[in-house]
Amino acid sequence: MNKSNCMFLVAVFLMAVSCESTAQPGKANASVETQNANTNYKPAFIGQTRIGAVTTKTPYELKLLTSSLRSPWGIVSLPDGRFIITEKSGTMRIVSASGAVGDPLDGIPAVNSRGQGGLLGLCIDPSFSSNRMVYWAFSEPLPEGNVTSIARGILSSDEKSLEQVAVIYRATPAYDGALHYGGRVLFSKEGHLFLTTGERSDRATRPQAQDINSGLGKIIRLTRDGKPAPGNPFAGRSGARPELYSYGHRNVQGIAFHPVTGDLWETEFGPRGGDELNRIVAGKNYGWPVITYGIEYGGSRIGDAIQQKEGLEQPVYYWDPVISPSGITFYNGAEINEWKNNLFIATLSGGHICRLVIENNRVTGEERLFSGERQRFRDITQGRDGALYTITDQGRLYRIGKK
Repeated sequence: MNKSNCMFLVAVFLMAVSCESTAQPGKANASVETQNANTNYKPAFIGQTRIGAVTTKTPYELKLLTSSLRSPWGIVSLPDGRFIITEKSGTMRIVSASGAVGDPLDGIPAVNSRGQGGLLGLCIDPSFSSNRMVYWAFSEPLPEGNVTSIARGILSSDEKSLEQVAVIYRATPAYDGALHYGGRVLFSKEGHLFLTTGERSDRATRPQAQDINSGLGKIIRLTRDGKPAPGNPFAGRSGARPELYSYGHRNVQGIAFHPVTGDLWETEFGPRGGDELNRIVAGKNYGWPVITYGIEYGGSRIGDAIQQKEGLEQPVYYWDPVISPSGITFYNGAEINEWKNNLFIATLSGGHICRLVIENNRVTGEERLFSGERQRFRDITQGRDGALYTITDQGRLYRIGKK
């Protein structure tokens, strides 16, 4: 074989390899992350971080519906296609599917909006069409400090206020701090109410993420009335809170159920590096602050600087550097078939919507969308029309759908 023929065959081979990597996302493609990691920590398994990039082939568009919201934090779809949106300062508004923003609803209890506090995530009762019940999380000021609390109220018939409002749960102990409230609430198909909490950030409170007699750094499962749900993993255990579902969390701001498996997934903020995606199993310990793929903001190590330990769960996926993952949702609409069952994450410091392809409980591809908008994406949900809707810290509401 002459030299030119040999070079031609090599070129054909390389093209074939390139085509194969495109067809098998996550196996050979370059990662979407181009920045250096903060650490030299090694992942526990292949594909736990910096998976190969994927690219959406279906034409889609991002449509700005309004930019007149004020630091929106949570969004939930109503049965008629409208939305209820919380704003960090303590207001809640109904917004139409076209972006018309209503006046603030009356009846909301006072919030402590200092730092990361405020009016946080919300959800509606599974029987909302008949009982009009809304649930929300907020940072509640108490004499001894602040707590992540859940309140509920009935949306009035004139849709101007919430009535019969009551606080049904407080994730004690209270702490006089302004960070890491968690704050997402979500109903399961069984009718249980899930709440995420943070460990309040400071080194003095971090150990409480490992304390099963504390409500900090936890995922909590409740009844509609705010009582511990039956069948919780720590029920009846001495020295443990019966409402706890999982523990060892840092600051969980994303929670969603997989539309096929029904599994509970969450995203939580790491420190400098080490943002996590976890599949939650009842009773499991997710490691913070004993294990982490991050370091302190100042650059020093955290604890013993270990990433793996027997009895502590590994994240399905992690990011270093961080993207600051906030609200999440699984896509199960009909418009864009290649997005089916993909996880969409609103990112803050990342400034994009992160799309993850998940197969057999492993991430097999990652895509970063809409970074050109230069927004801090706070929450994302699927609307009744099957499109995705996302809100940003800068006050915007977008619709994401097929062109």
